[in-house]
Amino acid sequence: MDYKTLYSKSIEEPELFWKKESQKLAWSVYPEQILKQNENGYYSWFVDGKINISRLALEENIKAGRGEQDALIYDSPVTGIVEKITYNELLEKVSRFAGGLKSLGLSKGDTAIIYMPMIPEAIVAMLACARIGVIHSVVFGGFASPELAIRIDDAQPDVIISASYGVEINRQINYKPLIDEAIELTLYKPKNIIIFERPNNTDDLSADNVHTYDEMYQHQPVEPIEVPSTHPLYILYTSGTTSTPKGVVRDTGGYATALNSTMKYFYDLEPGDTILTASDIGWVVGHSYIVYAPLIYGVTTVIYEGKPIKTPDAGAFWRMVEEHKIKNIFTAPTAIRAIRKEDPEGKLFNKYDTSSLKRLFLAGERCDTSTYYWLKEISKLPVIDHWWQTESGWPMLGICAGVENIMPEPGAAGLPVFGYNIKIVNEEGQENGLRDEGSIVIKLPLPPGCMTSLWRNEHRFIKGYFQQVPDHYLTGDGGYKDENGFVFITGRTDDIINVAGHRLSTATMEELVSSHPDITECAVVGIKDELKGQIPIGLIVTKENASKSEDEIEKDLVALLRKEIGGIACFKTSIVVNRLPKTRSGKILRKTLSQIADGASFTIPSTIDDPTVLDELIHEFTRRNIGLAFVSPQV
Repeated sequence: MDYKTLYSKSIEEPELFWKKESQKLAWSVYPEQILKQNENGYYSWFVDGKINISRLALEENIKAGRGEQDALIYDSPVTGIVEKITYNELLEKVSRFAGGLKSLGLSKGDTAIIYMPMIPEAIVAMLACARIGVIHSVVFGGFASPELAIRIDDAQPDVIISASYGVEINRQINYKPLIDEAIELTLYKPKNIIIFERPNNTDDLSADNVHTYDEMYQHQPVEPIEVPSTHPLYILYTSGTTSTPKGVVRDTGGYATALNSTMKYFYDLEPGDTILTASDIGWVVGHSYIVYAPLIYGVTTVIYEGKPIKTPDAGAFWRMVEEHKIKNIFTAPTAIRAIRKEDPEGKLFNKYDTSSLKRLFLAGERCDTSTYYWLKEISKLPVIDHWWQTESGWPMLGICAGVENIMPEPGAAGLPVFGYNIKIVNEEGQENGLRDEGSIVIKLPLPPGCMTSLWRNEHRFIKGYFQQVPDHYLTGDGGYKDENGFVFITGRTDDIINVAGHRLSTATMEELVSSHPDITECAVVGIKDELKGQIPIGLIVTKENASKSEDEIEKDLVALLRKEIGGIACFKTSIVVNRLPKTRSGKILRKTLSQIADGASFTIPSTIDDPTVLDELIHEFTRRNIGLAFVSPQV
């Protein structure tokens, strides 16, 4: 079927559409009640079905003859290790580790925190938890102890599963001391800790409640237990979480159904293909498209412990394509901008045999057209931008490449994906006309695989997402639709600034700023102004071989925004910086930038990739006399 027909069926007959999709999985009890409205007005999928996602990812692939196929390829340029693990080998590790968890008293409904670097043992832990019904919460390894402590107190895990250390560029982060410090800070004390011992570790494992992976692997393998479809698979704390945790809860059966459907419909993959998803577990992209979707569908998934650049160079992705015969790459625009900055002519792409690569998928933040065209030019491949959130768990907008290649104009995030009835509304909740910018909302019921609640906070779940526009999910993002139904994301609704009474999108300004030939990356933020309320400033990262000076670039940008937006934009200042502050998933911390410039108290987000970037920015703001008096951050 074509996209339009399939999409219409998913909106008009959602129960029939998703029943057919659920039947592509091996349930122990196939669901008969496909959709149920709960007392709080929200919905649940497949409530009477029973399933186990670890069994889907392991035993079912082995039954299908894929036992000797690689399930995982671990590629770690920071340690020099490349390791391949078959589905048979992964089953052995997971089932024995699950036996180890049972020996520690864990069972269905208990919780575990997984605090790990990007190594295969992290995936083993996730699947082992799912195998026995333990709800896992992955916290990216290396998060500061106070932030880990917040998550421990919220998730209340019976066990923390970790490794000796993580490896970053030119540094090693020891995890055990961070865990010990976090537990000192918590009210809730986990009963046990499990550590994967990496080479040359300095871990203190002397306590009676500290165990090792080697110890776990000595236990007898255990069979998967079948859980209700609605059983929580994991808790995932959203990026930007600070002092008040917001743990998104994901179910099991609905999530498995949705992910399985996307592998063919959206990403155009077949069992046996290889995908590189250059993200981390601990972020929703990692959960969905490094771990669960590929393994449920029988795809080989690459676990990459490295960076897009400097491990060792900007050809890291393309080297892996050649070595592992990768069909799809899924990464963030930030990674591509970093590669472009290091290799502007794409020479490293041409150094490798990339003939296996068919498509490049971008998500995590809005992709500017300059980056889109550069990647398309060097690769000569389809570049598909798409949009989704931690809350959705899988794509909401994009191009369903396995159904029909309908490519939008650059800058659009695509068409609504099956099951998502997406609308653009004004402040009164009324639907906007074409190209009128507003808030993006999605009519209930959301399709399977979306969040089912917030951990231990149903009130906040309903109030925060569903009360502002009744019977709709409020995404918190703004955008508009064009005449062909394509949706353009203009940024978070709080990225709209008010300049002398005019509501202006910083995303639109960023699109213009990034078009300058000497600029590789930018952020436009609003800062307070006594006369106009707010005014925009641009923070820019220039190319190594920029043809113009900082003053000349600023003059170009002022003229460009005056021409394209008008004098109402009041864009007068751009600041050249070495780096922009980002989360580990690549999102620019625009709110924090505004707070710094305004002299407001700000909390360094727990998800920040490198806090030292903020010191550099404060120095530049001070040097340029930008903003108000600075205050110390709340750490």
